[in-house]
Amino acid sequence: QVRLVESGGGLVQAGGSLRLSCAASGLEFSRYTMGWFRQAPGKQREWVASVSSTGGARYYVDAVKGRFTISRDNAKNTVYLQMNSLKQEDTAVYYCNYYSAAQKSWSNYWDQGTQVTVSS
Repeated sequence: QVRLVESGGGLVQAGGSLRLSCAASGLEFSRYTMGWFRQAPGKQREWVASVSSTGGARYYVDAVKGRFTISRDNAKNTVYLQMNSLKQEDTAVYYCNYYSAAQKSWSNYWDQGTQVTVSS
């Protein structure tokens, strides 16, 4: 059974930093592209960043380029999101997920996520 457990969220002032972690189990972690998503109140969930199975390729939504860094540690089955220069508009619940090459889509599994709140 797949489990993705996010942690590291919290309340931070604008301009501050947070590092999110996502611990995965129940899947061959090193084989999957991993991603971070977020959902702000009243908005749809949006993709934020993804990293290839080896960590060699990383992609970001324009809104976070230059501020966020996605990384992974395949030995620990964990993916990270380092968030710097946080803005109020980054306030959201953040989720991680894995990309299914067989289904050619992100999985349907969503854990509880971790809340990030950026104050002014």
